[in-house]
Amino acid sequence: MKGPRITFIGAGSTVFMTNILGDCLQRPALRQAHIALMDIDETRLEESATVLDKLIKSLGADATFSTHLDQKESLERADFVVVAFNIGGYDPCTITDFEVPKNFGLRQTIADTIGIGGIMRGLRTVPHLWSICEDMLAVCPDATLLNYVNPMAINMWAMSRKYPTIKQVGLCHSVQKTAQAIATDLGLDVVRLRYKCAGINHISFFLTLEEVMEDGSFRDLYPDLQAGYANGTLPAHREMPRCENKVRYEMMKRTGYYVTESSEHFAEYTPWFIKRDRPDLIETFQIPLDEYPERCVEQVVRWKSRLEEIKSNPTIEVSESVEYAATIINSIWTGEASVIYGNVPNDGYVPALPNGCSVEVPCLVDRNGIQPTRVEAIPPQLTAIMRTNVNVQELVVEALLKENVEHVYHAAMMDPHTAAELDLEEIWQLTSDLLAAHEDWLPDWAVQHAREAA
Repeated sequence: MKGPRITFIGAGSTVFMTNILGDCLQRPALRQAHIALMDIDETRLEESATVLDKLIKSLGADATFSTHLDQKESLERADFVVVAFNIGGYDPCTITDFEVPKNFGLRQTIADTIGIGGIMRGLRTVPHLWSICEDMLAVCPDATLLNYVNPMAINMWAMSRKYPTIKQVGLCHSVQKTAQAIATDLGLDVVRLRYKCAGINHISFFLTLEEVMEDGSFRDLYPDLQAGYANGTLPAHREMPRCENKVRYEMMKRTGYYVTESSEHFAEYTPWFIKRDRPDLIETFQIPLDEYPERCVEQVVRWKSRLEEIKSNPTIEVSESVEYAATIINSIWTGEASVIYGNVPNDGYVPALPNGCSVEVPCLVDRNGIQPTRVEAIPPQLTAIMRTNVNVQELVVEALLKENVEHVYHAAMMDPHTAAELDLEEIWQLTSDLLAAHEDWLPDWAVQHAREAA
């Protein structure tokens, strides 16, 4: 059977492209796929094409590929659209998202989900995602969009509001990587874990967490996690030089449940861990401030070394990643059922959260597409934490849909970490400064405000 046509927008993210497409090409039904690589950076696109060509040959696949600088052209006749890019990149936009807030004493760790950095990233990103949806309606209206771009919840909410007919799901590796981390801490093989998670992206919780026993019964693992944190044996030491995951364990101690996103992320989603007048908190919970900029610099160095290695070797060693994209594409293409965790518009799937917001829930995937499941009875202390972030997401989406810059300020005002550190006047000034600094990357209505304010 002929394979699907897969368009990868943001193909200059070569490492991620290699993981996703390497997974796809290891699936028998996808080995004859045509892959359309698209990026705005011609050099990085050529590098990705070189890597993909070697990847196809290394796996002995029959896939073909094409490269495109034009987005709409790359989408023609697509069955699946994978999106992975960072508008404005590390330099200048990520640097700006960190450095301007520092002038006000506001420190961040990752700044890509909410927080003042996540808000700005959403304003930069959503218009480009909308342009993809618009092109999809024109040339591949039945394709399924698989979004890996952050801020995930803001992006998915905004796309589903403006382009509800586009089949779309937001994908993250938080659930599967956290399951592996828990298994490692407990000295278990991850295949022995059974769990259910639900919530919003990056603030989803393990509502149940069990070990599958030899006799087929199930053992609750939460007592082991709670006891391990109480007696100091957990979190276990891992190769995490800047963070030992103490924030997540502390949240489990206070709420009773383990969150799916890493400690360096979660620390900036709440008002409790990063405080400029409490350096002891930073030390106690080992919170890696400015983690993402450091990570970006390291990734560039590693990638340059990796690219030279790839060019000098005849084949690429390929292993299966934890990403869901290949599983979804295979299930929709072949009808072989699978279960993944996806970010979808809330149509009663999490009754305690507002309809329409983006929720992360278990989804059945088969030839009928992505079918979310309903998760009820999430403990109220967990949905209360989620709502503090949903408030910010909603205001950013409203700002974008209505081109109302006032809601950008309102979103910053409601952000838990920002509000815990700054007063209202400082928040207003910081937001104005960031809008002005991002002038080259924002939609016209936000740019016009920044100019008027100046």
